[in-house]
Amino acid sequence: MATQTKPSIVFVHGIWADGSCCNKVIPTLQAEGHQVMTAQHALDTPEGDVATVIRTLGRVNSPAILVGHSYGGSVITAAGTDPRVAGLVYIAALAPDETETSQSQQDQFPTTDVFAHIEVADGRIWMLPDGVECFAGDLPEQEQKLVWAAHNAPAADLFGHNADGVAWKSKPSWYIVATSDRTVHPELQRSVAKRMGATTYEVDSSHVPMLSNPSLVIDVIRAAAAVQGTAAD
Repeated sequence: MATQTKPSIVFVHGIWADGSCCNKVIPTLQAEGHQVMTAQHALDTPEGDVATVIRTLGRVNSPAILVGHSYGGSVITAAGTDPRVAGLVYIAALAPDETETSQSQQDQFPTTDVFAHIEVADGRIWMLPDGVECFAGDLPEQEQKLVWAAHNAPAADLFGHNADGVAWKSKPSWYIVATSDRTVHPELQRSVAKRMGATTYEVDSSHVPMLSNPSLVIDVIRAAAAVQGTAAD
């Protein structure tokens, strides 16, 4: 029989971030009855990051909505082919096709400002302190400092290939375009949202709408969850 159930929500962070970047949206979703987890993936390899998301799906009820931010969009594009995933929410995110990588998708658009504020060391790509303004410049200064303090540096070759799978071809998708983004080009965001046929929202935001505009992000996740709210018992 069919029962009304609240889909679980699994957040998938991008580079220069970790699960704490979703702290402003998680409590409301929990209060509304969703199981919520963040996949704390290591940004070592695409396959390893996808495996972490798959393991996280095993710790929440199905069906689940995957919410990917930035490079996290590449991860949910692959991980979203898992049958437990009912829908995909992209936040200022990459969403490569099978012939693209995270890097080649970005190469189709002008290089964004943040990449003038990085350093490659110890095999990782670090964001310099002055780069956070390009990443989260619409946050108060103290919040920007917190974002930088918690930033997770990816492996230098992380964007060079992708894990297998293109879930947006078969799963419903929602996309939040950050129109003032200086990390992932807004025209890239519009292009991939159109290509996947996503229900699309635009917001005047830096690269981190879940921190600068959490109410909008919550509303979009609610919309995705409402569509997927009926599961078979």
